[in-house]
Amino acid sequence: MLEFFSASTRMANPQRAIVECLEVALGEAHHDCDLVIINASIGHQLGDLIGQARAQCPHARIVAGSCAGVIGREGVSESMKDVALMAIRGRDFAVAHVDGLNGHNSREKAVALATALKRAAPAINMVYLIVTGIDVAADQIIAGFDAIFGAEVSLFGATSGDNNRGLVTFQAVDERVFERAAIAVGFCDATLEVDTHATHGFVATGEPLIVTRSDGHLIHELNGRPAAAEYLDRLKLPMTASLADSGPIGALAERLTAVQAQAYGNEHVLRAVFRWDAAGTLYYPVTCPEGTALWLTLRDEERIFSDLDRMLAVMSRHARGRKPVAMFQADCGARGRLLFNRVLKEELIQRLQHPFSTDFQPPPWLGMYGFGEFARLDGINHFHNYTSALAAIYRREAT
Repeated sequence: MLEFFSASTRMANPQRAIVECLEVALGEAHHDCDLVIINASIGHQLGDLIGQARAQCPHARIVAGSCAGVIGREGVSESMKDVALMAIRGRDFAVAHVDGLNGHNSREKAVALATALKRAAPAINMVYLIVTGIDVAADQIIAGFDAIFGAEVSLFGATSGDNNRGLVTFQAVDERVFERAAIAVGFCDATLEVDTHATHGFVATGEPLIVTRSDGHLIHELNGRPAAAEYLDRLKLPMTASLADSGPIGALAERLTAVQAQAYGNEHVLRAVFRWDAAGTLYYPVTCPEGTALWLTLRDEERIFSDLDRMLAVMSRHARGRKPVAMFQADCGARGRLLFNRVLKEELIQRLQHPFSTDFQPPPWLGMYGFGEFARLDGINHFHNYTSALAAIYRREAT
């Protein structure tokens, strides 16, 4: 039976950061765990953090991903030197990874990853994913896993991030650090079940951009023009714009089916563009067929919070009075209250954590600000951007 423990800290020294987190999470027995999952802001070297985690927990498997900030029981932190971890006791899990992932081989690599994971632990009933965050077709990652495990096995987690520059992201397994990897942790504790949801609160606006030439996840033309030029013109940004310029205002919306929209509470799912090249090609996070309509969006602060409350109400009904044994969160840095020319996230995170808390104390909690989120939509595994995505892990009710 798996047990979960978590902690987070803002600390520049990687050795002290890991020791503090393990001591807070596990107490005096901080050497005693079987799996350590680390989220770390891009200012930390994952290798240094993993080296200290290995020294403290010599028998544990260790996985890690880079991000732009962390979320833990202690709240949210977005410095360049944040660390959060989930320490897990018990052997009801398996770890697998693949390297060399990109948008064109995403399904092939996902099938290989899922196959290795299922071979290691056939009874897996939920999978935590950390995937490279820039050049990937996340829908094909999902398709590969669904082909091996079936759609009933829930995927949750994130695509890793950097400090919102879209240059490079990192993933790690044990002592090996990668830039283009996908890492999967499969849980096979039969006493556990997971409930995953996501919400954004943005609103589509204006006339859509039409994809007129594409290749998988690469959009070459929008409305018959080089895609990056058309996209940036709509945002009133120059071709020299950076991700820091486009990211906060550049969410693109794809229309959902009526059934999906009813389940989601929004007519659109959002997509983020993290890179474009000199030829004007946009690197889209999922497959984007020609003819797809993409709307620009407006950040609706009131709706961000009202849709969040709607999601929490749904999750509360699904919980049937239970409290989670662990929470995993993947989030977007564009969510929260816009004050003093920056987005403040503390209120949003407090509202997220309160319904799952006992005596105002959240359960073990691990979250990151990455480049995308995995969570179910209308009962199937799905990929999201610009959302708060939660995975609540519960003990099954006695039958």
